[in-house]
Parts: sequence; structure tokens; C-alpha cells
Amino acid sequence: MDRVPITVAYGDGIGPEIMEATLRVLDAAGARIAPEVIEIGEKVYLRGIPEGIEPSAFESIRRTRVFLKAPITTPQGGGYKSLNVTTRMAFGLYANVRPCKSYHPYVKTKHPDLDVVIIRENQEDLYTGIEHQQTPEVVQSLKLISRPGCEKIVRYAFEYARANNRRKVTCFTKDNIMKMADGLFHRVFDEIGEQYPDIEKEHWIVDIGAAKLADTPEHFDVVVMPNLYGDILSDVAAQIAGSVGLAGSANIGEQCAMFEAIHGSAPRRAGQNLANPSGLLMGAVMMLVHIGQPDVAERVQNAWLRTIEDGIHTYDIYDPAVSTQKVGTREFADAVIARLGEIPTKLKPVKYAAQIAEKPAAPPVAEQTQVPPVPVNQALVGVDLFLRWDGKSPSELAELVAPVGGDVFELTRISNRGQRVWPTGYEGTMLVDHWRCRFMAKNKPVVPKTIVELLARTEAKGLQFIKVENLYEFDGKPGYASI
Repeated sequence: MDRVPITVAYGDGIGPEIMEATLRVLDAAGARIAPEVIEIGEKVYLRGIPEGIEPSAFESIRRTRVFLKAPITTPQGGGYKSLNVTTRMAFGLYANVRPCKSYHPYVKTKHPDLDVVIIRENQEDLYTGIEHQQTPEVVQSLKLISRPGCEKIVRYAFEYARANNRRKVTCFTKDNIMKMADGLFHRVFDEIGEQYPDIEKEHWIVDIGAAKLADTPEHFDVVVMPNLYGDILSDVAAQIAGSVGLAGSANIGEQCAMFEAIHGSAPRRAGQNLANPSGLLMGAVMMLVHIGQPDVAERVQNAWLRTIEDGIHTYDIYDPAVSTQKVGTREFADAVIARLGEIPTKLKPVKYAAQIAEKPAAPPVAEQTQVPPVPVNQALVGVDLFLRWDGKSPSELAELVAPVGGDVFELTRISNRGQRVWPTGYEGTMLVDHWRCRFMAKNKPVVPKTIVELLARTEAKGLQFIKVENLYEFDGKPGYASI
């Protein structure tokens, strides 16, 4: 059979050692791949490329559509972009998939039955990196959630569950607080979930859901969530399974996919033949399934499981009570290679199906749908005017700012860091130099020109505006928070 081209990056720190070990195992197992090696990470950053990857390397990924990446080191200080975020955005890698499973009793854990897959939205939320310092005392990060983004990741989670014989999909959000952003994610989950009657579904508020995941992970099966929550809780799930060092990760898009370990480059362990290559090796197993080589994936993972149950462990999981031999990176790879063709006798062997046989680089995701239809009538009805003002009296600010509404707008409230302070408020509210003044149209809708005129009156008043947010109604329903 023809070999599948893949792009490979050895990374920084322990990256070259664990990649070399991983590729040796794949080669010995008969993986039908043709690696193209690119350079990424610290050396590229320090050559003055803020993304940490050369344009020519991007071309390799675009051509192969499969990227096996070792961890990298991002230099400290400003001016450097996350390579992972750049790659996810550039190639549309919208789904992050992290299986977390315990290997009791060979890897210490308090949760011997843990077997959870975290599916994380990978491109939106706070990870867009849109941030501003608005006043000397206040910075903001914009949390962006889109309906198409929610639909793609939620449908992927249900399709993943169905393809892998998983029984339940759980959604985590914080929509009791972020009623619009997280509320949209929850609504889309409910809408799309109705199309999968064969799969159990549930929703948890993320804080109590996280507590439940840490305490009773066997309650969960597949968990889908927005970007930030998924990033945090996938590490939690991997750690309580036994070690973050054992977990692999897939980043799936419609035209490309990236596979990696979830841990970092650990520069303090570099060059010592100590690092555990298991996380990257499990990422490579996910890659093999993705490119239509489930036979090789089974061969590799079952040999790895047999190595684990034979007690041949690297330092990070070594335990004299169950381990028989402490080995280094190279020796661990040798042990896995020696067991190729064997299956574990105590741990459960794996069996993979060719989930994506016809189009190796396409994810198991159905066509997205818009449910319900997109609103068509968008009306401008007001504006939130954000000011830098160093005073401390909301009433004094109201007297200053109310006249800028003119004949078109009426000042209806003032808030400070989201807490209403006028026309009523609480004495204990801490006030900073960042104020939101809400003006609603006396006769709606209005045209954008009226907001430009409001800003001109604000400037003439000597007030420093730092931002405006237009307030819209969509088909007569408010498209803004009422607080």
C-alpha cells in the first residue's frame, strides 16, 4: 500500500527524544507513513518569526494534511504567539479530542474505572486572544462564541460517541452566568442532541461538573465543552487517570489534523533519556486511526498496554509496588517494540475500526445545520458607552454624561465592572476607572449616525470614551445582556 505523507516536528526540550522513540515504534509496527520533517518552536521564534513556524513548514502541513508534533518551548516575554493556537486557527482545527483512561493497578490512580473522552472546542472562546488595556486599571479579554462553531463541535462529539460505541455525551457550560455566550453553546447542544436519540445526553454547570469529574469520573463518558473549560478539565481528567504524561491529543479539522502529547517540552528533563514518550505515542495512535490504519494503531497500543502491565515504566510512573523495571526513553520504546504482536492479559485490549477509510483527512462529522433559522431583522436600539473616568460618584458621572444622549438617547444605567451603580447601587461596590453607560433609543430603531453624534457630544463634554458596543434587537428580541 502507498505510504501516507505526514508532517513531523521534533520540537524542543524532550521533544526530539520522545519523537525519535515514537517514530521507531511506528516503523517497527509497520506504519505506512512517509514523514516530512519541519522545524518549529524556540529556534524559529528566536529567528524573529513570532508564530514559531516558517511559511515553508506551513506549506508542508497544508500538503500532507496530517501533523505529528512534539512539544515546543515558547520564549518568555511578549511578542510570541502560541504555535498551537496559530496552527488550530490557520487550518481550522476546531475539535480537540483527549481520551483519558486509567491503567489500574499499574499506574497509580484513585479512579480505576476512569474512561472519559474530553472533546473541546478549539478555535473560539477566550482563546481568540483579543485583549485590550482600556484604562490604567482595567484590561479586557473578549469571549467570542459563534453558532457555527458550537454546531461543529457539538455534532462532532455526538458523531464521535456513535462511531466509538460511547453511551453518553455530557455538555459543560457556565450559562447561569454567561447567559448569552455559554447559553448559545447549551442551546445548540440541546438542539443537535435531539438528532441522536440513541445517545444519552445531559448538561452540567461547569463548576459542579468539574467537581463531579474529579470525584466520580466514571459518571461521564464523552464530555463536550467550550475552549477554556476543555483545556483545563482535560488536564484534570488526564492527571486523575494517573499522569498527564500518558495522554495524547488530536486536533481535528475538515481538511487537516494535528496530533500531539498534551504535556509541555519539560526542558529540565531534556537530553537525559528520562522522558516518557507515551503521550506522543498515544497521539500517534490516534493519528493512525485517523489516516485509515487502525490495524497498526491496535498493534502499537496493545504492545504499549502489555509493556505497562509488565511493569516496565519510566521514572514518572515508576512504583516499586507494581513496577518491575525503571527504564529511560529509548529503553521504553525498545520494550514496546519487543511486544509488538502481543496483547495485554489484564488490561483491556483495544480494537479500532477504520472510522474514516475513504477520506483519511476528513473528520467524522455530518453536515452542519442551522437550528433554528438565523434571525433576519437586526435593529439598532441603543449603545453601551464605556468611559475612563477617575471620579468615584456614580451620581456625579450621571449628571455629566446624561446630556450627551441628546434628543435621541436616554441614559438608563451606569455600571462599573458589570455591577450596576446608577440609578441604584450598593455602597460596598468597589469602583475603578472603567464605567459603562447604557443609552437606549427613545424611539427605536435608530441609525448608526446617531451614535457618531453621541460620541461627538461626549468628546465635547471632555469625557474620555474608550469603547462603544452597539445594542441590537434580533427579530424583536434583545441581543444584549440586561444587566
